[in-house]
Amino acid sequence: MELLFPFLVMAVGVFFLKSRDERGRIALLGQHLSQYQIEKLMETLTEGYLRALGENDPERRAQVWNLLASSEEKLSDQFNRFADGFAKVDALQARVSTLPIALPYADKLFPAATFDARKVFAIHAQGILQAVQNSQNRSPRDKAYTLSAELFLMQHTCHWFCKSRTVGVLLTLIDLLRSGCYGYPPYSPGLSSLPGGHCYPLRSSP
Repeated sequence: MELLFPFLVMAVGVFFLKSRDERGRIALLGQHLSQYQIEKLMETLTEGYLRALGENDPERRAQVWNLLASSEEKLSDQFNRFADGFAKVDALQARVSTLPIALPYADKLFPAATFDARKVFAIHAQGILQAVQNSQNRSPRDKAYTLSAELFLMQHTCHWFCKSRTVGVLLTLIDLLRSGCYGYPPYSPGLSSLPGGHCYPLRSSP
């Protein structure tokens, strides 16, 4: 019992420090996101995409796609402004550990195993903008899949920033299942540019 006590104290200390770090990150990210309606717009688009994909009448389906265009543009504009604002965050606060589990001060103890969240959010902003602009003239269906991929990737980075890489993957999978978007997007332009891109859950489907 005496041998276990120091380990118990250490575990409690690690948990306390990890929780405090997570609360700080959640508060920082929430402070910047609260200025926008990004989450609400994402919900609007997800529900709209599912409605369009489930619509059998081509004319009504086209109307739904057209109605969603303004929400897509608003979301892209707001996330771009969010990324610009987050770019002003202190460099130390923006470092994120690439270790699979959350460890207190991992970003400071292992600086080589980190990435800059400010740069990653800028990549997401660019990917979302490209998906909305649709310069490759994808069909409305493929455009929706591509933008959805960008949005789920962005959500994964938010979860990763607040928690850890592993928790980020799990929470993103939960978000995906809750959304009802089981047809995975065929392509995400920003995927290869992101840290740990190989571990993102959104991949091509046959």
